[in-house]
Amino acid sequence: MEIGCPKEIKIHEYRVGLVPAGVRELVTAGHQVMVQSGAGAGIGIGDEAYRAAGASVAPDAKSVFDRAELIVKVKEPQLPECAMLRRGQVLFTYLHLAADAAQAEALLKSGATAIAYETVMAPDRSLPLLTPMSEVAGRMSIQVGATALQKAHGGFGVLLGGVPGVAPARVVVLGGGVAGTNAAQMAVGLGAQVTIVDRSLRRLRELDAQFGNTIATAYSTTESIERLVTQADLVIGAVLVTGAAAPRLVTRDMVRRMEKGAVLVDISIDQGGCFETSRPTTHADPTYVVDGVIHYCVTNMPGAVPRTSTFALTNATLPYVRSLADLGWRKALEQDAGFAAGLNVHEGAITHEAVARALGMAYRPLA
Repeated sequence: MEIGCPKEIKIHEYRVGLVPAGVRELVTAGHQVMVQSGAGAGIGIGDEAYRAAGASVAPDAKSVFDRAELIVKVKEPQLPECAMLRRGQVLFTYLHLAADAAQAEALLKSGATAIAYETVMAPDRSLPLLTPMSEVAGRMSIQVGATALQKAHGGFGVLLGGVPGVAPARVVVLGGGVAGTNAAQMAVGLGAQVTIVDRSLRRLRELDAQFGNTIATAYSTTESIERLVTQADLVIGAVLVTGAAAPRLVTRDMVRRMEKGAVLVDISIDQGGCFETSRPTTHADPTYVVDGVIHYCVTNMPGAVPRTSTFALTNATLPYVRSLADLGWRKALEQDAGFAAGLNVHEGAITHEAVARALGMAYRPLA
């Protein structure tokens, strides 16, 4: 199979869909790999490293899209990239369609088959291709939140861990999944006062056993969220409903009642965000202020640490890329129901029910 890896064009996105080690695996298995020139430059991997691994290097994205049967990317295709896709071609990348109707329409128009990293499931119903980036985003959320709390950045002027005689910052993490747990680990490590909110009692028990008395846990209700958020210095939104838009747990009224200079970090922004006041931002202009509260809503948070993120992601995606290349997408998905859950778009139709519902579009299951 001819596999193509274009350079990412989203603002300040430096990750790459394949590294030379993955290229070597694919070429050894008998496949052809084409990488766009400069695709790995943002993480310190030059074209020669790809050539040494057996890839050909294309001068531009059009060359990659024109020739490849399978396109492997990191972020959702931007509209100019969607225009280069064609019927019969397979796209394997993050899509996050629930909050992006324009991209969904463009993918439908292309006729391509699009498989989303974020909805692929493991046998235990975990999300193996979302997990590594959730780990990165969770840990990053505390770094960026702590920075935003500094007075020079418009924040309240609070040190997360406090000092002897001065109380630590109050950090509230909405969602006890992978991203939320990693955020809590970082916040606890810095000495903050941390509360994790989740609607699963089983998960709250697991978190209590994991963290002991270093955190508090709270069952998710409107009352508990309102009470905790309005008293918090830093709130991390880490809520996920697979394939669907994130629920808006924090209302504008709650934001209005927060301390001026408090910070909201919305990890869920790829799926629309879990704060009513959230809107997508970029690494070029990551924050904005609503009612005196700083919002950080960057849609590709792991892109800020692209080398770490790329290797973490490609370690997880390579077995799936091999399966698509070795078997073809139909057989690969037939043999793995969890992999089949990643299919979002096929020949002009939405094939994932939660995505279709979020977009208000027709759902057509693929037999």
